[in-house]
Amino acid sequence: MTLKTVELVTAPNPTVAVIWMHGLGADGNDFVPIVKELDLTGCPGIRFVFPHAPMLEVTINGGRMMPAWYDISATEFGRDDDEKSVRDSQVDINALIDREKERGIAADKILIAGFSQGCAMTFQTALRHPEKLGGLLCLSGYLPLEDSFEAERSAANQHTPIFYCHGRDDQVIPITRAQQTLALLQKHGYEVEWHEYDMPHSVCMEEIIDLSNFLKRVLA
Repeated sequence: MTLKTVELVTAPNPTVAVIWMHGLGADGNDFVPIVKELDLTGCPGIRFVFPHAPMLEVTINGGRMMPAWYDISATEFGRDDDEKSVRDSQVDINALIDREKERGIAADKILIAGFSQGCAMTFQTALRHPEKLGGLLCLSGYLPLEDSFEAERSAANQHTPIFYCHGRDDQVIPITRAQQTLALLQKHGYEVEWHEYDMPHSVCMEEIIDLSNFLKRVLA
């Protein structure tokens, strides 16, 4: 079953799609307001697709049901993530990529984006995707399932541009965790544009400006 989504189109007949995943406990509405903050001057029409994560029991939150891309049992981010739910969500996000292609958007004009758990799913899905995608927007998260990354990563997205950022004061996912992911990606030769900001586990205006510039450059 295809995930339910919130959609926003910047112009009729868009030729680009951005599939943007929210963080744990939020929903697809969470990042809709950010589109109005982005400066997309000169960019082609974009369809922003904000999926709602499935409802899961989340162990770290006492087993409460909430929107989550995967279950997590402790704060060892990426080292105690529930593999089955990560891979189930990967299948769901790949289905959204396929739907955008059916709607006429070329794979290399589809960008994958996400915050926190959504960032983890961006890395998980896009870097394993068999076709070249347009780019990755990775906000305040990390690479999950590291042990299988080397064997499963796709050559098609070896040179796909990656925007990766994190807050120095992030109290949920420490910046050291993101820096470990950055080092791993750089070791494998990925083209990562890295930014650090004086912010907690959130989004700041400086980040939005950098995101806008990245999008304009990638979509030019």
